[in-house]
Amino acid sequence: MFDISPTEWTAIQLSLRVAIVATLIATPLGIAVAWLLARRDFWGKSAVDALIHLPLVLPPVVTGYLLLLTFGKRGLLGAWLADHLGIVFAFRWTGAALACGVMSFPLLVRPIRLSIEAVDRRLEQAAGTLGAAPWQVFLTITLPLALPGVLAGMVLGFAKAIGEFGATITFVSNIPGETQTISSAIYSLIQTPDGDTAALRLVVVSIAIAMTALVASEAFARRATRRLHGN
Repeated sequence: MFDISPTEWTAIQLSLRVAIVATLIATPLGIAVAWLLARRDFWGKSAVDALIHLPLVLPPVVTGYLLLLTFGKRGLLGAWLADHLGIVFAFRWTGAALACGVMSFPLLVRPIRLSIEAVDRRLEQAAGTLGAAPWQVFLTITLPLALPGVLAGMVLGFAKAIGEFGATITFVSNIPGETQTISSAIYSLIQTPDGDTAALRLVVVSIAIAMTALVASEAFARRATRRLHGN
């Protein structure tokens, strides 16, 4: 039952690599977007907010197909990236990371935005009156106080990336050793004879990873609440 095969280990390792890369690349952009939504009012803000959360309500297959149209070898951006920079996303593990990053981005941005909104603006204003530049205020006041929310968002994004299936399989297919993550491996195993035991092993692994991530996210959220309230 618990004898994990090399193929299953490959799927687990690939899933972890894809989720980690997607989270690390999405986090800086997520912080910037969260700060923009939390601290600035501008025309079209509601539309931007809706666009960011769109992957949560669209069918994942639709998101994956849009990624294929955009970043495929003949896509709007994919063709240029492949011809001029040699960067190919379609049917590569990097494409899986891109799909996971897009699908997890709303869950990453939300807690970061809430943490930034909870930071007392009087602290930022005080730092500004003492001569700190806006970027210094952000790095020394806003970001440290919002850090638990950033970590919580990263954990939630990582957990979502681990479990992503629809957008990934649509964009990069299900290639063993290249794009076959835990989710797509389970999908393949349950369609093969005598694959139930191996599928169950991967289910247990995915549950363990997801539970660990959710518990960590809750811990970070509680720490953020205590920190912001001075407890």
